[in-house]
Amino acid sequence: MKLTVRPLKQKDAGRRLAAIDRVAAEELGLSGGDIVRVEGPDGAAIARVWPGYPEDDGTGVVRIDGRLRQEANVGIDDRVTVEDVDVSRAESVTIAFPSQLRVRGQIAPFIRDKLSGQPVTEGQTIRTSMGFGLMGGQSQAVPMKVASTTPSGTVVITDDTEIEISEVPAEELAEPSGDGDAASEGPDVTYEDIGGLDSELEQVREMIELPMRHPELFKRLGIDPPKGVLLHGPPGTGKTLIAKAVANEIDANFHTISGPEIMSKYYGESEEKLREVFEEASEESPAIIFMDELDSIAPKREEAGGDVERRVVAQLLSLMDGLEERGEVVVIGATNRVDAIDPALRRGGRFDREIEVGVPDRDGRKEILQVHTRNMPLVDEIDLDEYAENTHGFVGADLESLAKESAMHALRRIRPEIDLESDEIDADVLNSIQVTESDFKEAMKGIEPSALREVFVEVPDVSWEQVGGLEGTKERLRETIQWPLEYPEVFEELDMQAAKGVLMYGPPGTGKTLLAKAVANESESNFISIKGPELLNKYVGESEKGVREVFSKARENAPTIVFFDEIDSIATERGKNSGDSGVGERVVSQLLTELDGLESLEDVVVIATTNRPDLIDSALLRPGRLDRHVHVPVPDEDARRKILEVHTRNKPLADDVDLDAIARKTEGYVGADIEAVAREASMNASREFIGSVTREEVGESVGNVRVTMQHFEDALDEVNPSVTPETRERYEEIEQQFRRSEVESAETEPGTAFQ
Repeated sequence: MKLTVRPLKQKDAGRRLAAIDRVAAEELGLSGGDIVRVEGPDGAAIARVWPGYPEDDGTGVVRIDGRLRQEANVGIDDRVTVEDVDVSRAESVTIAFPSQLRVRGQIAPFIRDKLSGQPVTEGQTIRTSMGFGLMGGQSQAVPMKVASTTPSGTVVITDDTEIEISEVPAEELAEPSGDGDAASEGPDVTYEDIGGLDSELEQVREMIELPMRHPELFKRLGIDPPKGVLLHGPPGTGKTLIAKAVANEIDANFHTISGPEIMSKYYGESEEKLREVFEEASEESPAIIFMDELDSIAPKREEAGGDVERRVVAQLLSLMDGLEERGEVVVIGATNRVDAIDPALRRGGRFDREIEVGVPDRDGRKEILQVHTRNMPLVDEIDLDEYAENTHGFVGADLESLAKESAMHALRRIRPEIDLESDEIDADVLNSIQVTESDFKEAMKGIEPSALREVFVEVPDVSWEQVGGLEGTKERLRETIQWPLEYPEVFEELDMQAAKGVLMYGPPGTGKTLLAKAVANESESNFISIKGPELLNKYVGESEKGVREVFSKARENAPTIVFFDEIDSIATERGKNSGDSGVGERVVSQLLTELDGLESLEDVVVIATTNRPDLIDSALLRPGRLDRHVHVPVPDEDARRKILEVHTRNKPLADDVDLDAIARKTEGYVGADIEAVAREASMNASREFIGSVTREEVGESVGNVRVTMQHFEDALDEVNPSVTPETRERYEEIEQQFRRSEVESAETEPGTAFQ
């Protein structure tokens, strides 16, 4: 039967599987575990049948990985013949390890378990995970070679197969002739090694693979195939990996240009090196020229510091679209600073297509984790979905680091059992290595997402339980921030727009910053914290640029909460400050356009806090910007009781401590004052205890320390309330003003509200 080749799912790659459309498998009478021959026009591969994916039903598709595609000498979308074959059971198979791998002990049973059911041929290189993959993640499976099989030809390893270990290293074995050549060395990077970039890969294939493999399509349409692709996006998202995979898949020569290599101090030498690369590529076509960090080779000429850079850009322009034809040579450029590249390079005929390789979403992160953990001995409890959910802002390189770091934790755990003096590692120790849930959790602590590194602040470990009282305020924050992220379908059905921003105002110490931390933690969002004054810069335009970059990062890594602490320091009423050279006004204007400009904020919420709401520019407070105004009031008696519970939860209280009585006595105290009272009471208790015992008795007696009611009474004498009745009244008046303005704006017809 003729079937169409498609790439295999990332998690199943490297196991010689052919996932056949279930309808076609039924017609062929195949079931999981059968052995089939996948035959292309110029080659064939032996594979094990794997149940097809539900989305492939009835499509006539066979999914095989890059190694099998290379053996069968076919590409994606090619047609192949699939037929059932009878393969003998292997009586014995001799395996050769690479020379750098030395293992002592009974490794053969472990290899048999790993390879059971797999078809092998003499001379074939098998990559399998054996705990050795721990040192490097994704592609570090052990490349073992099949030295010989009994009987000869293709055989299937079973539970009865005898596995022998060759004394001759894999590198010294003679290369097999004929079909074995294709099997001996597979491609370094295949499409299955790339996770979370399906649409980007599809676009790159359309631009590069299609013209090289089927130029007749473009001749029929009467157009020239594309000559260049520009990949841009944050560092670590997989731009270079895409270029390598495409070059491997289409069997094209791959030439790399890195900026510093071609730069020379002698006049004309840099341009000559560039010309040589293009000449060499056109002689060996089809070829791909890959320019990594293109912005360093081809910056904007008007901004380039030296004459050499300008000449190199001019030479590159003429090579890419000059008088000389360059044949089947495609140029791929990669950069994370796309706006720094000379605009003449970004027109049609040079870089015809610009493809953004962005930060992966949850499904993309899961695919990337599957790639990097497929050769790892993971315990069954590890749920990759959970890690994909909790790694907002992580790019592919960060997730690879996460996998490597968790493996290194597992290695540290068994290191005491390894005899480092010996050249060989014991097989039993090697087989016992497993990467556990705790290894992943430890690794998570040490890895920062690179897409957020410049502005990233780790999501605070503050939950709602740690915020005493303020039930009404917490409920409003939940509705405004958590609900749109947790229940987007409800907002879509009701055609509601989520709030852009929240302004929390109230006296100092009432818990505004604590609430912001708790809501960021509870909504499982990225958290960018900005202290107002750090955005201000003495150079014109730099402060606004800082605001722009914060919101740009937030959009790239949504869902994100942008937290402005003390926003009154950067968003004061315009027209009032004459002594700051206008920087405050420009920052406010930039904030206004970011919050409600032409670029929409998807899944980005701004939380701002202030204790001087009367100073903030009124344009920032209108609906569509900071449209929810949440008053964080001075706590009442019930709230003070709950705050006391939070701050005394882990304290050894004496039986006479009456939290209700303390709550009654703390009228006018805010959360910070109550925390100070609890701390002072503890200090009073420690002072009394340390003064009553000797240094030697401390260890024995410390369990008897108690914080008594008298300690709290003394603390109340020391700590005074920080909010006066006048201050409280002023904030209540501001709350009334906000409510009136919200009602008025709701009643005003659209279009006349701010005339």
